Amino acid sequence: MKWYRADLHIHSVLSPCGDLDMSPARIIREAKKKKLEIIGLTDHNSTLHVELMMELGKKEGITVFPGVEINTREEVHCLAFFEKVDDAQKFQEFLEKHLPEIHNKPERFGHQLVVNELEEILNEIEYLLIIGLDCSIDEIEQKVHELGGIFIPAHVDRKSNSIFSQIGFISDDLKIDAVEYSSGVTKEKLLNQYPELEKYALISNSDAHLPEQIGHSITEYFLETPTFEEFKKALLNEGGRKIRLV
Repeated sequence: MKWYRADLHIHSVLSPCGDLDMSPARIIREAKKKKLEIIGLTDHNSTLHVELMMELGKKEGITVFPGVEINTREEVHCLAFFEKVDDAQKFQEFLEKHLPEIHNKPERFGHQLVVNELEEILNEIEYLLIIGLDCSIDEIEQKVHELGGIFIPAHVDRKSNSIFSQIGFISDDLKIDAVEYSSGVTKEKLLNQYPELEKYALISNSDAHLPEQIGHSITEYFLETPTFEEFKKALLNEGGRKIRLV
């Protein structure tokens, strides 16, 4: 087994907040430059770029977990990851069913572009992707796990769009696989403020919106191979797999 460097919270040009330089091809180039071995693509309420990202990553020896950053009805941001493209595509159907049809205003929120390997624009998503779904955090967690996915509340230390800012606590009924916190906060400070997080696997990522932000914050995983199943074992601290914060 060995340690693998990972940044699991990265936005592409599909996210309205993602820089126009954040094409899947550019993200892979930057990830390779930063010596990342595992990355997660987590666009807001959409998985439309994950298949291309996985293909590009495979060519460069980088494992890409198909993911998404979901905004719940309570305005809580959560990360979800899936093992297979098919599972991510099934979750895409769920997202499209529950995303309110509010038109995007690119001049205010940013463009939402689907591009190809050559960075050519294939489509621009009409409906705003960053708004909350019409589903609760509990309903979304259940759907993620129904598809065999991993469910992680995002940047829990933030004063907006976090589970603590929006709900105030983590319900014992909510099945959480890990908790993510922001790069500007230490684990010690986080646990001092929220001691109840001690029982969860804690990870930190860049939440990159610009190429230079990729790899700004990473977590390392001690795994047999850089696979989804091994990642799940590391979150459970199972079979010698483990996590360390860098």
